[in-house]
Amino acid sequence: MKTHKALAYFLLLQLHGSLLAEQKERSPNIVILMADDLGYNDLSAYGHPKIKTPVLDQLAREGVKLTSFYAGATVCTPSRMALLTGAYPARLGWSKGVIGHIMKKGQGLSPDALTMPEIFKAAGYRTAMFGKWHLGDEPPLRPHQQGFETTFYLNKSNNQTKELWRDDEVIENPFTNRLLSERFTNEAIKFIESNRDHPFFLYLPHTAPHFPLEAHPDWKGKSKFGVFGDVVEELDHRIGQLLNALKNAELEKNTIVVFLSDNGPEPLTRVSRADPFRGKKWSALEGGTRVPCIIRHPGLIPPDWESAALISAIDLLPSLAHACGIDLQQHSQGNPIIDGLNVWPTLQDDKEAPHPRQDLLYWHGADGFQAIRKGSWKLFPNRRHAGLKGSGPALFNLEKDLQEKLDVSMEHPVKVAALKKLAELRLSEIEKNKIALGETK
Repeated sequence: MKTHKALAYFLLLQLHGSLLAEQKERSPNIVILMADDLGYNDLSAYGHPKIKTPVLDQLAREGVKLTSFYAGATVCTPSRMALLTGAYPARLGWSKGVIGHIMKKGQGLSPDALTMPEIFKAAGYRTAMFGKWHLGDEPPLRPHQQGFETTFYLNKSNNQTKELWRDDEVIENPFTNRLLSERFTNEAIKFIESNRDHPFFLYLPHTAPHFPLEAHPDWKGKSKFGVFGDVVEELDHRIGQLLNALKNAELEKNTIVVFLSDNGPEPLTRVSRADPFRGKKWSALEGGTRVPCIIRHPGLIPPDWESAALISAIDLLPSLAHACGIDLQQHSQGNPIIDGLNVWPTLQDDKEAPHPRQDLLYWHGADGFQAIRKGSWKLFPNRRHAGLKGSGPALFNLEKDLQEKLDVSMEHPVKVAALKKLAELRLSEIEKNKIALGETK
């Protein structure tokens, strides 16, 4: 009898050891949380004096806070294209506008474009998207046709539609705008709980704090910054609920969490701030595209530190793929060519690894390319795009002039010529190697 018990105990230990090894070797989950039109200064972690965001403040203490992070573009649609493909939006056929405004009806992200969820799905991940899509209304352009197995979404911004979708079906019309953050979060939590034993890729692009601003009944009047503050503070709370769900499912340590905004603050939402930068959404000035970004991966990304390295949303695809052991060469067929770079060593504060991103192109939401940055230098070939009078270029040293008010192009003609040449080189290569927008008739 004792022999049988000893054998059973030995087998139990073996099973326990194998389960621990499997858990240790399991690829990390990915959670991407995106706010809509949240400015650089709209979180207490990024200096807002009245809006309190304790959850995101804590997330920053547990990971890395990026201070030179750029969204993929200055407006919704191209920003999301860039995030999900790792490519500049111009490489995907985009030139101006968003779906439902300026862009033609029936256009969107091409079904031929390889997306992040498609890559992770092919690597064995379960994929889900809850929130704002804004990459195409027609059936071939919807999220479940672009790699997401589970969907619950608005096909456009919350000021452009009243329909709430699941796959190809409208499940609610009209939806209740003030309840969207809660509902998207609840769907995400259910997904986490039902996939705790399987690696997953979860994309949660919130509609908050995009206008129309309507506070949840439980949050109305709670902040010290009006309805905008109410909406942002509720968003912070919902993110806390999702992070608690990861913790309760014992997935916290094996999940990479990314928080970012899709672009700078909406000009019509005057209280939303991009301080200390000039410019808002649509603009190629810093305030239109430099946004908050916090990334946490316990044990692999050092806690409580800041990085001022130049990083873009297009860098997330190659960086997260690397962190999860996914070889992009096995998946990507150059459709589109990935402009993003693997910045994972930078996020891990690996001081021996050189930071790969040295330059970045800027896109105006209604006018395409307008500026380029290399190091701390930023060039507008047309100074009027920087809001300055006269003709010729405008050159700014962002290390000394965050508000882009002191044009030093006359003092640095060699720098102007070099940046102009680099921009032309980058744009020429994109023009030769781009794909068409998705388009249905």
